[in-house]
Amino acid sequence: MPDLTRRRVLAVGGALGLMAAGGLTAAAGLSRRPASTGAELRSGVPLPAPFEMPLPLPTVLAPVSTSGGTDRYEIVQREATAEILPGVRTRLWTYGGTFPGPTIESRRGRPVTVSHRNELPVPTVVHLHGGRTPAASDGYPTDLVLPAGWSDGGGHGGHGGHGSGHVMHDPMAVTTELTRDYTFPLDQRPALLWYHDHRMDFTAPAIWRGLAGLHVVRDDAEEALGLPSGPRELPLMIADRAFAADGSLDYPSLDPTPRGRPGVREPYVAGVLGDVVLVNGAPWPVHEVDAARYRLRLLNASNARHYELEAVTEDGRRLDLVQIGADQGLLAGPVSLGSLPVAPAERYDVVVDFAQVPVGTLVKLVNRLGSGRTRDVMAFRVARRAADDSRVPAVLSTDLPAWRRSEAVRVRDFSFRAGRMGEDDRHGWLIRGLPFDPARPDVTVRLGDVEIWRLVADVHHPVHLHLTGFRILSRGGRAPSRHDGGLKDTVSLRPGESAEIITRWEGYRGRYLFHCHNAEHEDMGMMANLQVT
Repeated sequence: MPDLTRRRVLAVGGALGLMAAGGLTAAAGLSRRPASTGAELRSGVPLPAPFEMPLPLPTVLAPVSTSGGTDRYEIVQREATAEILPGVRTRLWTYGGTFPGPTIESRRGRPVTVSHRNELPVPTVVHLHGGRTPAASDGYPTDLVLPAGWSDGGGHGGHGGHGSGHVMHDPMAVTTELTRDYTFPLDQRPALLWYHDHRMDFTAPAIWRGLAGLHVVRDDAEEALGLPSGPRELPLMIADRAFAADGSLDYPSLDPTPRGRPGVREPYVAGVLGDVVLVNGAPWPVHEVDAARYRLRLLNASNARHYELEAVTEDGRRLDLVQIGADQGLLAGPVSLGSLPVAPAERYDVVVDFAQVPVGTLVKLVNRLGSGRTRDVMAFRVARRAADDSRVPAVLSTDLPAWRRSEAVRVRDFSFRAGRMGEDDRHGWLIRGLPFDPARPDVTVRLGDVEIWRLVADVHHPVHLHLTGFRILSRGGRAPSRHDGGLKDTVSLRPGESAEIITRWEGYRGRYLFHCHNAEHEDMGMMANLQVT
């Protein structure tokens, strides 16, 4: 698919207006599957050959205290230099000095408090993506943690111009100086979550520079299933990046600091794609495995790139990806897939069985949506025969909610499309025709209510709801895809596609968000307020 020009993006946005007027059936008729939404940066530094660097495994963070029934952690957000490409030093923004940041392992129902200290040159906000979190700790984009001596020239409400460079004041913003404690009750299903920066208008460059890490929630019931565990459970954070000639991370910010004017240069308004695929911070790594089952815990932490993953042997044989989990934890039962689409911010748990692969064989994890170097993701080298007492039971979970259409107290419609906004007619990404305004109430829901949301898109939009998990009821008026089962918090809308989701609003009252998780779309207005009352 050629890069989306501004004219093309706006034309597609106009077409969406027709689709929204025509309903879900019309949208389904226009659905298509181009490989990408966005434009690719090309690195200016020589890139390494694939499958030579070993796969790093993120460090598990130790709590500084476990007293009082709460596990307490401390993370310093700071700049660091790392050798991501061999022989090349790259400056990063990090959680705790590493990319990805350290992994937090927690138990279901046991509260966690994470104290973040901001030693970066810009304000930050931390969001636990997928967390069932009180509003005060959810990481609202204007609830900034300010670095020492910060002055934004106009109050602490956060930049809200979506490319204008002026400050939009948020009277409800709660800012802190230097540190902030985020408290997560974690009264939720065991799952792979992730934490990342969520600063208003600057989420995309912050994640691109390295502000992302994993958070795993576990419980006794899941551990009793006999799934692959220990060294045969691999967290895999997949993220594309591009590198400038001096080894720095290349990103097309209008303001390279980024402190003042948000947004990206014109060719990249639909999304920024890199030409280097990193897994756990390493380019196209390789990992030695036993001839046994492995649980791969997949996160797409890319700003805008979509993947369709396959595991392929050197002789072209495709291994099954046995899906056992989605964003919000285990499925009811396993689903065997030949390939798995993964949009930005989505997580999937799959089991791959290397038992029938000859020792010495390389198994590639490839991206069917990529081309050239971005077709490869990583590889597994089967190193040895080994005993394997793991299993994938036919019943994985019995606690998935069974909300029915008849329970829904209301149905809401949302369009996600490109458009023009502001007096200077600049480009933006809109929900229901409006760019984000932190001071404007958009949607009010009542705690305990079941609702159905109907979503329709112009181009790729991975739509994320804070606080809640949901089930996908339909795509384009038809049944969901085979990989759509379980409890989700992000739904990937393909170009021209519609989807219906159902959820019960549970947990906490307060101000939350829903937005597109193409990070460039999010920064340029595709976010809305969600008030739970």
